[in-house]
Amino acid sequence: MSFDLLVFTADPVRASAVLKAGAAGVIVDWENKGKPARQLGADTEINNFGPNDLRRVRMGTAGHVICRINGPHSGTREEIDTSIDCGADEIFLPMVRRLHDAENFIAWINGRAKASILIETLDAVLLAPELGQLPLNRIYAGLNDLAIDRRSHHLFAPVIDGLLDGLRPYIQVPFGFGGLTLPECGHPIPCRLLLGEISRLRCSFTFLRRSFWRDMEGRDPRVEIPRILAAVAAAGRRSGAEIEAGHECFRRAFQALQPATAAAAASLR
Repeated sequence: MSFDLLVFTADPVRASAVLKAGAAGVIVDWENKGKPARQLGADTEINNFGPNDLRRVRMGTAGHVICRINGPHSGTREEIDTSIDCGADEIFLPMVRRLHDAENFIAWINGRAKASILIETLDAVLLAPELGQLPLNRIYAGLNDLAIDRRSHHLFAPVIDGLLDGLRPYIQVPFGFGGLTLPECGHPIPCRLLLGEISRLRCSFTFLRRSFWRDMEGRDPRVEIPRILAAVAAAGRRSGAEIEAGHECFRRAFQALQPATAAAAASLR
């Protein structure tokens, strides 16, 4: 099974390098409307890129270029048109809460680019049976905003408490969650354990973001991107017993985080 690594960057040089190294696409992130207030106190990445950044990336590569626009609002249709005019091959819509958010999104794109969404609200989780039937290119479960919407301080709780397992059968298009970095890295959950869960839940893509770029310092994408893809392939060859053992290791690593997570949450009160 093929697996896509989608890399967040607005740097044309970086974008060209990772695409040539084997990444399936690069994402220029426009999402910032209401995000600082929504994610206040959370350790998240908030970008402020826009049309000019997307144009520069588009001009720098013939590879697959993706734009994540803002969540549904009065200017969504204009953002879709602008991102397509700037060269986006695919568009991600975050913060879906209603079925017609996704339906309008698909209609407004009107076949000019591929349409993908993020499930990162409880409303979207409940709509999974309907969302999974839409003609979308892919669906990504965003754990940061999902934790906020659930009023949870445990980012990886959906991997352990069955939420993603319950969601997965309804998704009929390529599905992804989490984010990877170099196989030997990863904090607070080791990448090798997260990679195992991504494989267990039959994901066909994921994101490479802050931790990837931090761990890539001084390294060659032509070496490291194939290493990540090889680790994904190896996880996919595990036996049933190995998959179950890996899930148990992930559960233990998650449980070990709970005292520190609770203390951090208490310090914010």
